[in-house]
Amino acid sequence: MKRFASVYGLVAALTFGVVDTARGQDDAAQKKLQAAEAAADRDRAKAQAARDDLQRLVSLSVDVLVMRYQGDKKISSLPYMLAVNANKLGQAGPALLRMGAKVPVPTIAAPPGNPAGPAGPMPGPVNYQDIGTNIDCTAKVVDEGFEVRISVSDTSVYANIQDNATPTVGNMPVFRSYQSTNTLVLKDGQSREFTAATDRVSGEVIRIGVTLRVVK
Repeated sequence: MKRFASVYGLVAALTFGVVDTARGQDDAAQKKLQAAEAAADRDRAKAQAARDDLQRLVSLSVDVLVMRYQGDKKISSLPYMLAVNANKLGQAGPALLRMGAKVPVPTIAAPPGNPAGPAGPMPGPVNYQDIGTNIDCTAKVVDEGFEVRISVSDTSVYANIQDNATPTVGNMPVFRSYQSTNTLVLKDGQSREFTAATDRVSGEVIRIGVTLRVVK
Protein backbone atom coordinates (compact mmCIF):
# COMPACT_ATOMS: atom_id res chain seq x y z
CA MET A 1 0.00 0.00 0.00
CA LYS A 2 2.82 2.34 0.89
CA ARG A 3 4.53 1.51 -2.39
CA PHE A 4 1.37 2.28 -4.33
CA ALA A 5 1.02 5.60 -2.55
CA SER A 6 4.61 6.49 -3.38
CA VAL A 7 4.11 5.68 -7.04
CA TYR A 8 0.91 7.70 -7.11
CA GLY A 9 2.63 10.63 -5.51
CA LEU A 10 5.46 10.46 -8.03
CA VAL A 11 3.02 10.36 -10.94
CA ALA A 12 1.07 13.25 -9.50
CA ALA A 13 4.21 15.30 -9.01
CA LEU A 14 5.33 14.64 -12.57
CA THR A 15 1.88 15.54 -13.88
CA PHE A 16 1.73 18.77 -11.94
CA GLY A 17 5.27 19.58 -13.08
CA VAL A 18 4.35 19.08 -16.72
CA VAL A 19 1.21 21.17 -16.24
CA ASP A 20 3.18 23.94 -14.55
CA THR A 21 5.78 23.88 -17.34
CA ALA A 22 3.09 24.05 -20.03
CA ARG A 23 1.34 26.82 -18.15
CA GLY A 24 4.60 28.74 -17.88
CA GLN A 25 5.21 28.33 -21.60
CA ASP A 26 1.69 29.52 -22.34
CA ASP A 27 2.19 32.54 -20.09
CA ALA A 28 5.48 33.38 -21.82
CA ALA A 29 3.89 33.04 -25.26
CA GLN A 30 0.98 35.21 -24.14
CA LYS A 31 3.35 37.87 -22.84
CA LYS A 32 5.28 37.83 -26.12
CA LEU A 33 2.02 38.17 -28.06
CA GLN A 34 0.90 41.07 -25.86
CA ALA A 35 4.29 42.76 -26.26
CA ALA A 36 4.14 42.35 -30.04
CA GLU A 37 0.61 43.79 -30.13
CA ALA A 38 1.67 46.72 -27.92
CA ALA A 39 4.65 47.42 -30.20
CA ALA A 40 2.38 47.26 -33.27
CA ASP A 41 -0.05 49.69 -31.58
CA ARG A 42 2.82 52.07 -30.84
CA ASP A 43 4.01 51.88 -34.45
CA ARG A 44 0.50 52.56 -35.73
CA ALA A 45 0.15 55.49 -33.33
CA LYS A 46 3.49 56.92 -34.47
CA ALA A 47 2.53 56.53 -38.14
CA GLN A 48 -0.82 58.21 -37.52
CA ALA A 49 0.86 61.02 -35.59
CA ALA A 50 3.28 61.52 -38.50
CA ARG A 51 0.37 61.65 -40.97
CA ASP A 52 -1.52 64.07 -38.75
CA ASP A 53 1.59 66.26 -38.49
CA LEU A 54 1.95 66.35 -42.28
CA GLN A 55 -1.71 67.26 -42.76
CA ARG A 56 -2.05 69.67 -39.84
CA LEU A 57 -3.25 73.04 -41.13
CA VAL A 58 -1.69 76.36 -40.21
CA SER A 59 -3.88 79.41 -40.87
CA LEU A 60 -2.08 82.32 -42.53
CA SER A 61 -2.96 85.86 -43.50
CA VAL A 62 -1.17 86.95 -46.68
CA ASP A 63 -1.27 90.66 -47.49
CA VAL A 64 -0.52 91.61 -51.10
CA LEU A 65 0.21 95.22 -52.02
CA VAL A 66 0.19 96.28 -55.69
CA MET A 67 2.06 99.60 -55.96
CA ARG A 68 2.63 101.87 -58.95
CA TYR A 69 5.32 104.53 -59.12
CA GLN A 70 5.98 107.35 -61.55
CA GLY A 71 9.64 107.98 -60.96
CA ASP A 72 10.04 108.16 -57.17
CA LYS A 73 6.42 109.19 -56.63
CA LYS A 74 3.93 106.55 -55.57
CA ILE A 75 0.77 107.13 -57.60
CA SER A 76 -1.32 104.18 -56.39
CA SER A 77 -1.26 101.46 -53.77
CA LEU A 78 -3.90 98.73 -53.76
CA PRO A 79 -3.95 96.32 -50.79
CA TYR A 80 -5.42 92.81 -50.85
CA MET A 81 -5.66 90.24 -48.05
CA LEU A 82 -6.01 86.48 -48.53
CA ALA A 83 -6.69 83.83 -45.90
CA VAL A 84 -4.43 80.89 -46.79
CA ASN A 85 -4.04 77.45 -45.19
CA ALA A 86 -0.68 75.66 -45.19
CA ASN A 87 0.59 72.21 -44.24
CA LYS A 88 3.80 70.24 -44.71
CA LEU A 89 2.41 68.44 -47.75
CA GLY A 90 1.63 71.69 -49.55
CA GLN A 91 -1.83 70.33 -50.37
CA ALA A 92 -4.03 72.63 -48.30
CA GLY A 93 -5.56 74.17 -51.43
CA PRO A 94 -5.20 77.59 -53.06
CA ALA A 95 -6.66 80.92 -52.05
CA LEU A 96 -8.08 82.78 -55.04
CA LEU A 97 -9.10 86.41 -55.39
CA ARG A 98 -10.90 87.87 -58.40
CA MET A 99 -11.79 91.56 -58.47
CA GLY A 100 -12.60 93.63 -61.54
CA ALA A 101 -15.11 94.91 -64.04
CA LYS A 102 -15.98 94.66 -67.72
CA VAL A 103 -15.29 97.61 -70.01
CA PRO A 104 -17.34 97.98 -73.22
CA VAL A 105 -15.14 98.17 -76.30
CA PRO A 106 -16.76 99.12 -79.64
CA THR A 107 -16.05 96.82 -82.52
CA ILE A 108 -16.12 99.85 -84.85
CA ALA A 109 -13.98 102.89 -84.11
CA ALA A 110 -15.87 106.12 -83.47
CA PRO A 111 -15.44 108.66 -86.28
CA PRO A 112 -13.40 111.77 -85.50
CA GLY A 113 -15.45 114.38 -83.68
CA ASN A 114 -17.94 111.77 -82.44
CA PRO A 115 -16.22 110.06 -79.50
CA ALA A 116 -17.71 106.93 -78.04
CA GLY A 117 -18.39 106.36 -74.38
CA PRO A 118 -19.67 109.01 -71.96
CA ALA A 119 -19.42 111.75 -74.58
CA GLY A 120 -21.41 109.83 -77.17
CA PRO A 121 -23.11 106.55 -78.06
CA MET A 122 -21.15 103.40 -78.86
CA PRO A 123 -20.80 103.08 -82.65
CA GLY A 124 -22.34 99.69 -83.32
CA PRO A 125 -21.83 96.40 -81.47
CA VAL A 126 -19.48 96.21 -78.50
CA ASN A 127 -17.32 93.59 -76.86
CA TYR A 128 -16.50 93.57 -73.16
CA GLN A 129 -12.93 93.49 -71.89
CA ASP A 130 -12.21 92.24 -68.38
CA ILE A 131 -10.13 94.56 -66.23
CA GLY A 132 -9.06 94.11 -62.64
CA THR A 133 -6.77 92.05 -60.46
CA ASN A 134 -6.46 88.28 -60.03
CA ILE A 135 -4.38 86.76 -57.23
CA ASP A 136 -3.69 83.06 -56.61
CA CYS A 137 -1.80 81.95 -53.52
CA THR A 138 -0.72 78.62 -52.00
CA ALA A 139 1.50 77.93 -49.00
CA LYS A 140 3.54 75.06 -47.59
CA VAL A 141 5.15 74.58 -44.18
CA VAL A 142 8.95 74.22 -44.47
CA ASP A 143 11.80 74.23 -41.96
CA GLU A 144 12.65 77.88 -42.73
CA GLY A 145 9.05 79.08 -42.31
CA PHE A 146 6.47 79.03 -45.09
CA GLU A 147 6.96 78.55 -48.81
CA VAL A 148 4.46 80.89 -50.46
CA ARG A 149 3.70 80.63 -54.16
CA ILE A 150 1.84 83.67 -55.43
CA SER A 151 0.60 84.72 -58.86
CA VAL A 152 -0.63 88.26 -59.58
CA SER A 153 -2.21 89.44 -62.81
CA ASP A 154 -3.61 92.90 -63.42
CA THR A 155 -5.36 94.41 -66.45
CA SER A 156 -6.40 98.06 -66.75
CA VAL A 157 -7.04 100.85 -69.24
CA TYR A 158 -4.13 103.15 -69.99
CA ALA A 159 -4.54 106.62 -68.50
CA ASN A 160 -2.34 109.53 -69.52
CA ILE A 161 -0.54 110.93 -66.49
CA GLN A 162 -0.65 114.57 -67.66
CA ASP A 163 -4.26 115.10 -68.73
CA ASN A 164 -5.98 111.90 -67.46
CA ALA A 165 -7.20 111.17 -70.99
CA THR A 166 -7.26 107.63 -72.32
CA PRO A 167 -4.80 107.05 -75.16
CA THR A 168 -6.38 105.35 -78.12
CA VAL A 169 -5.44 103.59 -81.32
CA GLY A 170 -7.92 104.47 -84.04
CA ASN A 171 -10.15 106.00 -81.36
CA MET A 172 -10.12 102.65 -79.50
CA PRO A 173 -9.01 102.33 -75.86
CA VAL A 174 -5.73 100.65 -75.08
CA PHE A 175 -5.40 98.10 -72.28
CA ARG A 176 -2.33 97.13 -70.34
CA SER A 177 -1.72 93.88 -68.54
CA TYR A 178 0.78 92.65 -66.00
CA GLN A 179 1.41 89.14 -64.70
CA SER A 180 3.98 87.73 -62.31
CA THR A 181 4.41 84.41 -60.50
CA ASN A 182 6.96 83.82 -57.78
CA THR A 183 7.77 81.55 -54.85
CA LEU A 184 8.96 83.10 -51.58
CA VAL A 185 10.06 81.64 -48.25
CA LEU A 186 8.72 83.87 -45.47
CA LYS A 187 8.60 83.73 -41.70
CA ASP A 188 5.80 84.95 -39.49
CA GLY A 189 5.59 88.75 -39.78
CA GLN A 190 8.10 89.00 -42.64
CA SER A 191 7.53 91.27 -45.67
CA ARG A 192 9.16 91.22 -49.09
CA GLU A 193 8.84 92.91 -52.47
CA PHE A 194 9.18 90.15 -55.01
CA THR A 195 8.99 91.96 -58.32
CA ALA A 196 9.47 95.33 -59.99
CA ALA A 197 8.68 96.02 -63.64
CA THR A 198 8.57 99.18 -65.75
CA ASP A 199 5.73 99.84 -68.19
CA ARG A 200 7.40 100.79 -71.48
CA VAL A 201 4.47 103.02 -72.57
CA SER A 202 3.71 105.03 -69.44
CA GLY A 203 7.03 104.63 -67.63
CA GLU A 204 5.26 103.48 -64.48
CA VAL A 205 7.03 101.02 -62.22
CA ILE A 206 4.93 98.24 -60.72
CA ARG A 207 6.01 96.64 -57.45
CA ILE A 208 4.40 93.78 -55.58
CA GLY A 209 4.81 93.55 -51.80
CA VAL A 210 3.87 90.52 -49.71
CA THR A 211 3.50 90.22 -45.94
CA LEU A 212 2.80 86.93 -44.14
CA ARG A 213 1.31 86.49 -40.68
CA VAL A 214 0.33 83.37 -38.77
CA VAL A 215 -3.25 83.55 -37.47
CA LYS A 216 -3.22 82.58 -33.79
